[in-house]
Amino acid sequence: MDRVAKGQVATVGASGAGPAGPQGPGGQPPPTGGRSAQLAHTGLRSGWTTGACATAASAAAYTALLTGEFPDPVRITLPKGHTPSFALAKEELAADRSWARAAVVKDAGDDPDVTHGALIRVTVRELTAGSGVVFRAGPGVGTVTRPGLPLEVGEPAINPVPRQLISGHLAEVAARYGGRGDVEVEVSVDHGEEIARSTWNPRLGILGGLSILGTTGVVVPYSCSAWIDSIRRGVDVARAAGRRHVAGCTGSTSEKVAVALYGLPEDALLDMGDFAGAVLKYVRRHPVERLTVCGGFAKLSKLAAGHLDLHSARSQVDKGFLAELARRGGADEALAAEVAGANTGLAALQLCAAAGVPLGDLVAAAARDEALAVLRGAPVTVDVVCIDRAGLVVGRSAPRG
Repeated sequence: MDRVAKGQVATVGASGAGPAGPQGPGGQPPPTGGRSAQLAHTGLRSGWTTGACATAASAAAYTALLTGEFPDPVRITLPKGHTPSFALAKEELAADRSWARAAVVKDAGDDPDVTHGALIRVTVRELTAGSGVVFRAGPGVGTVTRPGLPLEVGEPAINPVPRQLISGHLAEVAARYGGRGDVEVEVSVDHGEEIARSTWNPRLGILGGLSILGTTGVVVPYSCSAWIDSIRRGVDVARAAGRRHVAGCTGSTSEKVAVALYGLPEDALLDMGDFAGAVLKYVRRHPVERLTVCGGFAKLSKLAAGHLDLHSARSQVDKGFLAELARRGGADEALAAEVAGANTGLAALQLCAAAGVPLGDLVAAAARDEALAVLRGAPVTVDVVCIDRAGLVVGRSAPRG
């Protein structure tokens, strides 16, 4: 492919059209329903997560460490099959080949992401045989200091999926060029500590910088009006196709769970993101027989507490509310106090699970009842499924209309 300007990204997707390109997989016509159609309908351009950028920089740096040359652009494969190519903004190789460093500029597409334009640097160093891949937080990347996150206290804030993505690509590079794959990966973000002040990291106990994030590698562009319009289109398509059961999902992981549980076709899936209220209000006016709401435990705990916009900038997990639900589920005052003081919703869920209190089911039932209140008697049966970050079901409500 043609080279692109330094610091720019060649957004080549699995079909050659980018993650939200005008064609479906294999050059077929775009889908009429489901998440892909919703994204295409917004007219917004997707971007790439910090995890995808770090993966590209890691693969480039390790290739240079083994061969003496940096691939530029460097192509990676993301969990859902997209194969973007990233141009390198910077590249450095130690004279003795003891380390190599590559950097990529994050392109968040049309999403107003605070990390858009940030320079993600990765330094790769060889380790002794058997060390595996060891992750380090460089300048601008945070360190976990409190429990309740998907990483242990003391670990660099490089989330599990980006770690897996980086490790997998490093293994491929090692196999291609005769390396062992035992390396230290240090991820840095220029001005990351400053940027992190505009995020929730300090409140979550992630100190010193940003988190390296991403479950799919793709940043779905955010626009209230465009996304709500796409939700309405999704409902209309599902109804026109005769779907009697649709699922409003907060993201790709919950979408997979809904498909696994109910066998729903693509055009019965609504990517509601943070806009639970938009789904409920439109379905109230344009009913379907059954609506499943599926999403992360923390997000759906906000719905359970009466919030219809689940975005972190506009609603927060109410630990006091979770403590009250825990009491209803049999928690004593000591446990309720622990829940109220938990660092995150996940930590509260773990505390209750250890004590045999079904907080996930209680949240699901409360979220279902809140959804029914918004539906105002519309002929729709609702159930709610709460999942954790790994996609495991941690709470379910019975269907109720």
